[in-house]
Amino acid sequence: MEIKSFKKLKLYGFNNLTKSLSFNMYDICYAKKEDDRRGYIDYIDEQYNAERLTSILTNVAVIIGATVLNIAKQDYDPQGASVTILIAEGQAYDAQSENEAPGPLPESIVGHLDKSHITVHTYPESHPDDGISTFRADIDVSTCGHISPLKALNYLIHSFESDIMTIDYRVRGFTRDVNGRKYFIDHKINSIQNYIPGSTKEKYQSIDVNVYQENIFHTKMILREFDLDNYLFGIAKKDLAPSERRKIKQRLKREMLEIFYGRNVSKV
Repeated sequence: MEIKSFKKLKLYGFNNLTKSLSFNMYDICYAKKEDDRRGYIDYIDEQYNAERLTSILTNVAVIIGATVLNIAKQDYDPQGASVTILIAEGQAYDAQSENEAPGPLPESIVGHLDKSHITVHTYPESHPDDGISTFRADIDVSTCGHISPLKALNYLIHSFESDIMTIDYRVRGFTRDVNGRKYFIDHKINSIQNYIPGSTKEKYQSIDVNVYQENIFHTKMILREFDLDNYLFGIAKKDLAPSERRKIKQRLKREMLEIFYGRNVSKV
């Protein structure tokens, strides 16, 4: 389906379209001892505490040209954090920001926003028996107006060292031109993948699903290369017997595939 450009679209009143980006990432590791599993959770809680998450989301607001109205942040006991930022109209709209291309890391892109928000919630957890620990972060960027929150995607990808990413984008509602004609999308988009740099896409295996008639776009990505040392916490590969390495690698890969495909698997 070909989606035409809307750069010359003259609207009646405010652009009422809502554009929502959901960015979901996972980090996976193996921690052999209970103390190491607790250590991993503590490490993640420190690395992605509410203060740092606030900094990341504030940069997202800068990238999409928003003005921050209010920030609510919270670190939880025993683990996890949440941040919610309310944002409003930024500076003057720049039509170049509609281009279907990766965004900055970060540099200011201006846009027209109102009644919008950015949120993040983190979920560190560990398996009680087989040593697998995971960290999940869910980020939602919802905007009204011209700019698409997809311009913040490149920055978000680089802000988290993700083994797996699931990304959803949807345009809801409608806006009208000066003649009263409804528009249910106001910018060209063929795939979320077009907002991700080629150097990043080369590192990941991807699945891309687009429902153009519903303005729904979905992509998910999992790292291609697997180096066991990158997934061990509190121990190194050289300290493990070959048979134990194979067993741990199998557990990790099964965990990653189950998350990526959204179903349980018995064998890898």
